Amino acid sequence: MRKTRVFAITATLLAAGCNQGAEAPGQTIQQLMADQVQPTAEIYWDSVQYISDEAGEHEIFPKTDAEWQRTRDAATKLIELAEVMKTPAYADGRGEDWIQFSNSLAEVGKRAEQAADERSRDKVFEVGGTIYNVCTACHQVYPPAEGFPEDGSAGTA
Repeated sequence: MRKTRVFAITATLLAAGCNQGAEAPGQTIQQLMADQVQPTAEIYWDSVQYISDEAGEHEIFPKTDAEWQRTRDAATKLIELAEVMKTPAYADGRGEDWIQFSNSLAEVGKRAEQAADERSRDKVFEVGGTIYNVCTACHQVYPPAEGFPEDGSAGTA
């Protein structure tokens, strides 16, 4: 069965609201999301795509060991970034739900690693949807444009 890629709005949501970067103390949450979380999630999402357009239907998926490794590395980095999001620099002043969202990202990141290890196109695609859902749920509670103080501090949304 052909699947339609539904992640088009993700880049906008993640750019504004999700950040990654274990090595980036001092970054605002917006910077972490834009500089690390979003690009890493996009690497994972872009690794498997089912596209239907005027030219027909196209499947994009990793074909080489290096491409599968890149997909797995993105999953691993999402786990690392989820751990960074739980540090006091990003979690202080936020609700307990912030930790739950971070834990959920780490958990789905483990499933993403496994899907890449299995080299399963369908599982990578499905887990990518779950990653998207975790990010979207967080953005509903912490809206990218409204959920963070303008000064970039890690205060309560």
